[in-house]
Amino acid sequence: MALNVGGGLLPVLFSIYLISISGLAIATVLLAVSLVALVCYLTSRPVPGLGIGMPMLIAPLSAALVALLLAPAQSAPLAYICGTLGVLIGADLLRLRDIRRLGAPVAAIGGAGTFDGIFMTGIIAVLLA
Repeated sequence: MALNVGGGLLPVLFSIYLISISGLAIATVLLAVSLVALVCYLTSRPVPGLGIGMPMLIAPLSAALVALLLAPAQSAPLAYICGTLGVLIGADLLRLRDIRRLGAPVAAIGGAGTFDGIFMTGIIAVLLA
């Protein structure tokens, strides 16, 4: 197992930074991340030869909607946080068993490239919120 820097580590660190400066309640952040992670888990699927795939706009749309419903005044930072962490948890961490069944030699948390779905989810979710 490996942690992708651009698609895994940096979004997590930036999310922690946003949590620390935004004043968002931890309970709100946890609920938002949990909801988006659930959506990502339910809509993601193992794709042989590729990894875990899911429709591109599901995560940013659900992150923006959750953020607008839970914290309208702080929807942009919450959308980024729940979008990126929700995808990491729901489509990567909760799907590790599926990745192993695909026969991949290495499971990369955060995708295979810097500008993958997690990065794009954060950006699109902020723009929508």
